[in-house]
Amino acid sequence: MAALMLQGTGSDVGKSVLVAALCRVLTNCGLRVLPFKPQNMSNNAAVTTDGGEIGRAQALQAIACRVEPHSDMNPVLLKPQADRTSQLIVHGRVRGTLGSGNFREARGALMTEVLESYGRLRSQCDIVIVEGAGSPAEINLRAGDIANMGFARAANVPVVLIGDIDRGGVIASLVGTRAVIDAADAAMIRGFLINKFRGDPALFEDGYREIEKRSGWQGFGVIPWLSAASRLPSEDAVILERPADPREGRKMIACPILPRISNFDDLDPLKLEPGVEIVMVPPGRPIPAEAAIIVLPGSKATIADLAALRAEGWDIDIKAHHRRGGMIVGLCGGYQMLGRRIADPLGIEGAPAEVEGLGLLDVETILSPAKTLRHVRGTALGAAVEGYEMHLGETSGPGTVQPFAVLEDGVRDGATNREGNVIGSYLHGLFASPDLRQALLARIEVAGGGRDYAADVDTALDDIAAEFAAHADIDAMLRIAGIGA
Repeated sequence: MAALMLQGTGSDVGKSVLVAALCRVLTNCGLRVLPFKPQNMSNNAAVTTDGGEIGRAQALQAIACRVEPHSDMNPVLLKPQADRTSQLIVHGRVRGTLGSGNFREARGALMTEVLESYGRLRSQCDIVIVEGAGSPAEINLRAGDIANMGFARAANVPVVLIGDIDRGGVIASLVGTRAVIDAADAAMIRGFLINKFRGDPALFEDGYREIEKRSGWQGFGVIPWLSAASRLPSEDAVILERPADPREGRKMIACPILPRISNFDDLDPLKLEPGVEIVMVPPGRPIPAEAAIIVLPGSKATIADLAALRAEGWDIDIKAHHRRGGMIVGLCGGYQMLGRRIADPLGIEGAPAEVEGLGLLDVETILSPAKTLRHVRGTALGAAVEGYEMHLGETSGPGTVQPFAVLEDGVRDGATNREGNVIGSYLHGLFASPDLRQALLARIEVAGGGRDYAADVDTALDDIAAEFAAHADIDAMLRIAGIGA
């Protein structure tokens, strides 16, 4: 069976998008394709069919392959909880916490399990498309590496290196990678791609040939800026550093950017609606008073993020918004923050603690080690809704008597206040349900367009695949992967 790995000269060079594009190109060609990322670090995750969780990018790549996501597609997932600690997810299940002091040793010990997942995927398809993490040029991290060349050499998977021309210095980043990695690692790299090119590629012809000459690697193409990628859910929090200005004539939905924000792609379906504008509020700025809805997003460290929210003064903005009758929606960790109390007696998120919540819902949360991971369907706001749960702890109290949703199995999800303008829910992905989205927007006097978010994502995948195939030498990459003459 064939395999090909796409690595990058750095983070945010477009590896995830190009892997998704290549997966869709090959799937449309009739091949059985599966995505794989040995190790990922992200607080944006998705629930898999086998009841685990993987990085959101790998779930999107599974959609590109027209298959259901599985925990084998991302066997090691690190979810940052603080600057020096991360929750460790192995084969979709929580295995504990890693600190910066024991990260390298623990990471290297996971190679066997990474290769087991890869082996299972490889036996089920014609080709596995593998995504690296960060950059192989980070040679200080090479010992015990399972994300880039450590995996490529252990699994004997050829590599294509991606350089981002939009950030500048692409010649130096590609040739410099060749200069700093060792010879055995360099031998795994069979060629390169230039990504995010704007303008006439003929203007870069000399630079392209210089990279080939100086690196000894074959060029597989110059990929233009893929505008359709903006319609895909983003996994990388780098996107949050590029807030857009609100446009006139639209109702604003504001979301504060918490330090450990998670699953912020929950808001992506709202971007389909012409009557609203999503504004991500960075630290140092108040939540705009003109917001029609404030969304408190998911969090990987709810108590710490609640403290950060208060330190920014956002709690004052939220309560002022509430006094004006504005709508507030809390998702997962944001739901927990809206309650009266959050307790962490076992120190799940750090040191044992108990704090007051914002007090806008009559509920309280006790964090516990057991993690709820499941896909759900039900009704909410009089409309059909589906999504997935991914949370630690249980929330209870009088507010749950008036739930946000009633699920198909009879379980009541979330809580609302008596006036109905404060909503808390554990459901991620709920805004992808068009009827639910319309019902919510009707409360701020916006007519929802009713567009199918899943269909929009699928069309975007076809669009980026077509553009990628038009500018990349797919046949040459397949040959080095082991398919074709």
